[in-house]
Amino acid sequence: MPTITLKDISRRYIEGIGRRKTAIARVRIVPGGTGVFLVNNLPWDKYFPTIDMQKAARDPFDITGTWGQFDVSVKVLGGGAHSQAGAVKLGVARALVKNEESMRKILRDTGMMTRDPRKKERKKPGLKRARKAPQWQKR
Repeated sequence: MPTITLKDISRRYIEGIGRRKTAIARVRIVPGGTGVFLVNNLPWDKYFPTIDMQKAARDPFDITGTWGQFDVSVKVLGGGAHSQAGAVKLGVARALVKNEESMRKILRDTGMMTRDPRKKERKKPGLKRARKAPQWQKR
């Protein structure tokens, strides 16, 4: 695959924002591309080292059968690696739907369009963590 940078994506792009916990991914897809997939200016398979994270980032393309039809550029920050992969997945799915509305049902049925609302719970006063209380002592 030829290398491409963010500056090379001057053609018309479609943007999708994905979030997961504290990770935020800004995904830009360019229709009619060569299949380049960059995450923070690195190839996606180098940025996401495990197969699970790679699968999560690539799933919307596999489900819609559009892998290799778009140039993809992703800027992702915050969170951990797994959260970033989840944010990329949602961002790619949203961008694909903006490109072609008929993909919405397929992606919705497979859970790609659903934002995972779970976040870290805040620490409460009097407790050690969000829910862990000091050990109770009778005497």
